[in-house]
This record gives sequence, structure tokens and C-alpha cells, in this order.
Amino acid sequence: MKRAALFDVDGTLADTNHLHVVCWWEALRQAGHDVAMHDIHRAIGLPGEDLIAHVLGEDRDTGEDAALSAAHSTLYGTYFDRLPPLDSAADLLRELNRRGWRVVLVTSAENAELDALRRAVDADDAITATASSDDVSEGKPAPEPVHHALGLADATARDSVFVGDTVWDMQAGSRAHVACVGLLCGGIPQRDLEEAGARAVYRHPADLLAHIDTSPFTDRHRPPDHTA
Repeated sequence: MKRAALFDVDGTLADTNHLHVVCWWEALRQAGHDVAMHDIHRAIGLPGEDLIAHVLGEDRDTGEDAALSAAHSTLYGTYFDRLPPLDSAADLLRELNRRGWRVVLVTSAENAELDALRRAVDADDAITATASSDDVSEGKPAPEPVHHALGLADATARDSVFVGDTVWDMQAGSRAHVACVGLLCGGIPQRDLEEAGARAVYRHPADLLAHIDTSPFTDRHRPPDHTA
């Protein structure tokens, strides 16, 4: 039985959500848009175009979307050599890999950003594959990124778990019929994660690792029951 441990990266394995908030805020400010950082924070985890639509509205001038995304990428790129991993993120991935899980990263980051994140997390020896925004036509909260990741792991939804820190992660995993685990280290309240589909919520990767034997990962580590 092949099992997939699917992980979002920003805010889940790397402490980068607030860096994204600041970079989007500055990109929007430079373009003349006054957007509260709180509103940007709640949109983190969406692909760039969807994030812009979320904070500026569907009736915005879409002709400036590309310039806004490029400005964010340029600003965020200045942090690539010092992105901070969350405590025990690498240990968590390695422990799941040791237990036979196929670890796949599922992220809205584009390839250059994903490379920087992987360097920060520093657990490539435990990662089976990555699914980035470049690989799908529709990002989270659509289920397509999760379906793509399951295909990369050659695993079924019923035998997999998706760990993320945003409501978009929980919605994407739930729509793909994968058990979802939420982490609070991205700054989203527990209630919001649970309402979006989280089966269990932990503070951060270290907390999930400490409770791995009572987590949804353990439920899917047991062999199937053939007695029924």
C-alpha cells in the first residue's frame, strides 16, 4: 500500500507567510493600492493572480496583474538566501519517509521560489516529488494540485494526508477527499482551519512530530481491515 504525505511549504514547513505579506503589500503600495496587511495575510496560499483578485476584487484592472506579481517576486527574491525553516520541519519529513510515506510538496510557489524553499527546509533526501503552480492549470483551493501530487506519489486519496496552514490548503485537500491536517504556524486561527476541513490541528511541525502516533498519519499507517 502506497501512502502519500502531502505538504504545503510556505507557512507549513518554512516561516515565510509574513515575508509574503510584506512583499505583496509593498508591490501593491508601489502600484497605488492601499491594502491592509491583514487582508493580504488571509489571501496567502492562493496563486498570485487569485490573491490579487481576492484583495483588489474581480472588477480590478487585470492588466496590471502581471506587473504586481513580478514586483512581488522581485521583492520576495531578495530573501531567497535566508528563508527560515520552521523548527523540526525536516525531522518531520524524514520521520514520515522512514515510516514508508511518500512525501510530496504541494505549493503555489513557482519553480525558482520552490528551489529556495527546498534549500531552506533542507530535507531533499526525504522528498519523493514536488508539485508547484507551474504543473497545474488551477491552483488551491481547487483540488487539482492535490490530485497531481497523488499521481506523483502513485497513492490514493484514502491512504494519504495533506498538511497545510491555510484554509485554501484545507479546502483543496478536502475537495480531493484527502484527510487534512492544519498547522497554526501560518497565522490562521484553528476554527477557520477546522471549518475548512482540517481533521486535526497542531501548532507547528514540531508539535505534529511529537504527536505523530496519535495523528491522522497513524490512522493511515495501519493495514486495511479485511475482517468486515
